[in-house]
Amino acid sequence: MKVRLEKVKGTRDLLPEEMAKRRWVFERIREVFERYNFHEVLTPTFEYTTLFQLRSGEEVVEQLYAFDDKGGRNLSLRPDMTSSVARLYVNSFQTAPKPIKWYYIANMFRYEEPQSGRYREFWQAGVELIGSDKVEADAEVIALFTESYLATGLEDFTVNIGDRVLLDEFAKMLGVKDDIGLMRLIDKKDKMSGEEFVKALRDFGLSDDGVEKVLRLIEIKGKPDEVLPLAEGLFTSDEAKTEIARLYELVDLLDAYGVSKWIRIDLGIARGFDYYTSIVFEAIAPNDLGIGSIGGGGRYDNLIEVFGGKPTPATGFAIGIERLIPILEWKGLIPEVKLRPDVYVIPIGKEPDLKKAAIEVVSALRRAGVKADVELTGRKLRKALDYAGRLGVPYVVLVGKKDLAEGRVTVRDMEGGEQRVVEKEEVVEVIAGILGL
Repeated sequence: MKVRLEKVKGTRDLLPEEMAKRRWVFERIREVFERYNFHEVLTPTFEYTTLFQLRSGEEVVEQLYAFDDKGGRNLSLRPDMTSSVARLYVNSFQTAPKPIKWYYIANMFRYEEPQSGRYREFWQAGVELIGSDKVEADAEVIALFTESYLATGLEDFTVNIGDRVLLDEFAKMLGVKDDIGLMRLIDKKDKMSGEEFVKALRDFGLSDDGVEKVLRLIEIKGKPDEVLPLAEGLFTSDEAKTEIARLYELVDLLDAYGVSKWIRIDLGIARGFDYYTSIVFEAIAPNDLGIGSIGGGGRYDNLIEVFGGKPTPATGFAIGIERLIPILEWKGLIPEVKLRPDVYVIPIGKEPDLKKAAIEVVSALRRAGVKADVELTGRKLRKALDYAGRLGVPYVVLVGKKDLAEGRVTVRDMEGGEQRVVEKEEVVEVIAGILGL
């Protein structure tokens, strides 16, 4: 009985063309990360489940891919990288010079319902800046976040900044004891209709007046010079005033970074994780694909202490690659992928000396930095040329018995059909000249 094996729900097979696009995006982002002096780390794909239970919100814990290994240890595939990076820091880097600036590009796993831009295995590119509680660190990370998207050619997006301190203050003003519950509810507002959100607020226990205040709060968004004065009028406590002053300073620093064009303030941003302590942010790119946030992050000054480390401030972000790439494709920003060699070498015949000479030519081309391939299936010349044509190979090197006896090979331009006979020892130089290498 034959068994048909399918890929697991929520996962994908990424073919060469898709991988080439992803690699292009990864490298654009990686270049920016490294210009900002962040350095790459990679942690294990799975950790003890306790690590994620200690810091993740209720929703993420429910989505863990958790299992017992053969030794009876309860493990989980990582749902994000922040916990693992914090664990790494606590294990080995608490006495290292600060700030620590790390980045990662890796796959994550969450058991959630697949939809547009959302899979059970997905990739993130992110950074963690550990060891500074200053607003300068927030500005550095948000500027990097912004420039990472710009590096891919994306310009039609905004980075929306909120603040968990102000949301906590707002919960106190409403008399809400379960402020985390309110934050989670506000964070889900974009996944519900207006009527559903109002019903959820009432089910949470808010009065009509409380619901009205929440609805007003989430509409306080826009350019910083328009929104921050409104926040000053809404929040009156000393703690809130201090936090608003921090936001003013942050906006000034982001102006110095040259990214003000993309910055907005949105007091309705909560972010899904309970561990955020102050400034939070997310990127939104308008699209017709049903994709919302394409990345986000914020400050988490208590997490490292939760993991047993000394109190250490930190901030960071993650870019959702599965959400970013469809938008870049939709906007035509990813360069056309050409999955073919620049040169294809064909031995005309099955004699061992022809095959050996073809391999010598292709090897010399490859060592010179030319993308080259060689006929490996024993096709006759016509079929080998047809194959090269289907791939769109621009140049072919023909290794024939008569030419080889004279120490020569033939270079053929596949588009124009022109051919030239060159010395075998000079073929690399000739090809490099044609390709402009």
